[in-house]
Amino acid sequence: MEPIETTVPSRSQSLEGVVTLGEWMITLLIAAIPIVNIIMLFVWAFGANTKQSKANWAKASLIWIAIAIVFYLVVIVMILGGLATLFSFLSSA
Repeated sequence: MEPIETTVPSRSQSLEGVVTLGEWMITLLIAAIPIVNIIMLFVWAFGANTKQSKANWAKASLIWIAIAIVFYLVVIVMILGGLATLFSFLSSA
């Protein structure tokens, strides 16, 4: 009789597994809460106990947030510059 091999999933195998539908539902719920979402994105992106696909998603979300912040800052600077020019023009007239 051959011995039965029992394999216990290692930590790396469990972190490479598929994120279930329920896990995604909880993840998206938490991601919808202001301020908590930013903190949790950092935890998921750089934490040691997060599945790889969720970590990649969190990193991509943080990158998009950074891009949006830079875009909004550029737009605000352009608007303020335009207003300063307008006020300067009106005050000199």
